[in-house]
Parts: sequence; structure tokens; C-alpha cells
Amino acid sequence: METRECGSVPLRVALALLLTGMVAGGVALALWSGSRDPYLAAGDPATGSYLPGRHAGDAAAAAVLAGPYRERPGPPVSVSADRVGTAAPLRPSRPLVASPTAPSPPVGALFSPGDDGKPFHHCTASVVHSPAGDLLVTAAHCVHDGGFRTRLVFVPGLHDGIAPYGLWVPTRIDVDPRWISDRDPDRDVAFLRVRRAGRPSDGRPVEEVTGAERIRFDAPVGGPAQLTGYPEDRDTPLGCRHTADAQSRTQLRFACPGFPNGTSGGPMLTDVDPATGTGSLIGVIGGLDEGGDDATSYSSRLDADMARLYRRATA
Repeated sequence: METRECGSVPLRVALALLLTGMVAGGVALALWSGSRDPYLAAGDPATGSYLPGRHAGDAAAAAVLAGPYRERPGPPVSVSADRVGTAAPLRPSRPLVASPTAPSPPVGALFSPGDDGKPFHHCTASVVHSPAGDLLVTAAHCVHDGGFRTRLVFVPGLHDGIAPYGLWVPTRIDVDPRWISDRDPDRDVAFLRVRRAGRPSDGRPVEEVTGAERIRFDAPVGGPAQLTGYPEDRDTPLGCRHTADAQSRTQLRFACPGFPNGTSGGPMLTDVDPATGTGSLIGVIGGLDEGGDDATSYSSRLDADMARLYRRATA
């Protein structure tokens, strides 16, 4: 059989060298992966937590503003999002497909700018109520992929290149250690505590600026829900209303097509208050197949383990 060449090294020799490196253990692979992406950090794999440095966050925010994005104040959020309002009936979308929807102040795009000068939002996140008012939720695969992403910027309410409620960067990231060890799809949720970036803060946490969703653990399944996410190729969100069904004991299924790359981490809401646009968050796009495919989106169930993760993140 003909031997194909890999540069000046026969292919079978190159494969043998690769396999030798793999057998030697995960250290070589981790070093090789880290050398490809300078913006990953190990954090603390035992606890699943990472405390970003201040410089990385401010540099990432500056990179976003150096591109086509600008801060321009949006309408103030006059109603506290932890106030329980009257939920409107969530009728299924017709047609049943994700379509452009109005931005919601607590929901935004999650950026991870690199060295190429092109700010890029790769996921979606949302503000959830917490004692300190500084908490976001997204998918774990949005913030930890071979390491914690060190350059993350949240832009709530993003639309048309405008950041109406500022740019926010993490001060702490928490994921379940089982996500780090084996990318357990049932643990694909992350919490981020954030601060204002890019200019002196007025002292208000993000929740006082945008409002927040109310997080709900162990919610019943099969009821109407609303799903929202920012595609990576546009600065306005997509939304759909349908039902949040049980895919399994540990996963939710939302059968509405049209949620592309970038919508991972987007909130799955019930009990949406029409006065504020906020609701009860029961999941985020992620979980099975890291979010699903063009036809169906998934979410890890927010179970008792997720409630413990929330308490750890807010302690």
C-alpha cells in the first residue's frame, strides 16, 4: 500500500508520534491545547471556580468598543425584576420557528474577543436575581472549553451595534466540576459575577441597571415557555414560544427550529411578565449536544445540584 507523506515524515511515522504523545497522558495534550489559545486559564478544577484578573476583562471590553460597537444609554429599567408581576399567557409562536424579537434588558450577547481585532459574540447570557445583584447565567460550554475563557464581555440588551446598558466583565465564574472533568451534559450551566467595565462605575450592580430574571429550580415540565438567544452573526435576538418538555430526567427539550450558533446560554423562561419582559428562568440553551441542532434546543435541568452551584456562586 502506498505511504502518504506528511511533510518530510511518512504518515505512519507521524501517526505513531501522535499516538505516543497521547499515551504519555493528558499533560501534553493540555499544554498543546493551551498553546493554541492564550486566553484560557485552568482556574480551580476541584471546585469549578475561576477568579479573573482585572486587566483581562478591561482589555476585552476595550476590544469590543474598538470594533463596530458603541455605548449609548438605553431607556431606564423602572421596575425591579425581582418583583413578581402578572404573567401573561405564552401562546405558541406561529409559525413555530425562531424569529427576530425585541431586545430585553437582562438578556445579552456574550463576547470573547481575540487578537484579530474582530469582536465576536459566541454565546448568550442573562442577568438572574441574586443577593448582590451581580449575577449572570449562561451555558458552561460558553465559559469553559479546555479551560476558563479569560476574555469575556457581557453586553445586555444589545441591538444594532449599540450597548445600551454598558459592558460587564466577570469577577468570578462558577461551573460544576463534573463539567470540567468530563463535559457532563447534565452540568452545562455556569454562573458569572460581573462588574461594570470600560469606565468608572456609578456603584450600581448590573441587576439595578437591567432588571433580572427570577431563577427557578426543579420547575415542573410540559408548560409553555419562551426561548431567546443572540445568533453569532447578528446583533438582535431571536425568540420563540413553545413548551419546555422533558427529554429525560436531567434534560429539557424545546422543539422550535431556527436557533443557530451563538444562542447557547440563552434563557428559557416561564411566567413572563408583560410589563417588564422578565420571567422565571428554568434553563439555558445547552446540555445535550451542547444545545441541540437546528430543530430542537436542549437545557440541563436546574436541579438540586444546580441550586447548590447557585448558592456557591452567590456566597
